[in-house]
Amino acid sequence: MFNYETVKLEDKVVVKLEGDLDIEVTEIMEDEIATQLEGHGGVELDFSGVSFVDSSGIGLLISLVGSLKEKGAIIHITNLQEDVKLIFEMLQMTDILGSDVFV
Repeated sequence: MFNYETVKLEDKVVVKLEGDLDIEVTEIMEDEIATQLEGHGGVELDFSGVSFVDSSGIGLLISLVGSLKEKGAIIHITNLQEDVKLIFEMLQMTDILGSDVFV
């Protein structure tokens, strides 16, 4: 099961993700989360509750980060669990999304 919580702070919006980031989540991310993040200068995606990411989740993440960056947002991905961090390293996500994204 996938859940998320959006917390608006003074300088950014923090999205705390919990569950698997897979094909079942793509509609939620595209329709709900992406819409809520538009227009914010700073966005933090907190991955502390994400233990699994599949190829559809990776594609969605690339699309979301790219779209937000095009609109001028500063994006940070934080609190990666070791298994997810390993997947991101193998796929060279820092090269794809930019090393400045990962905190």
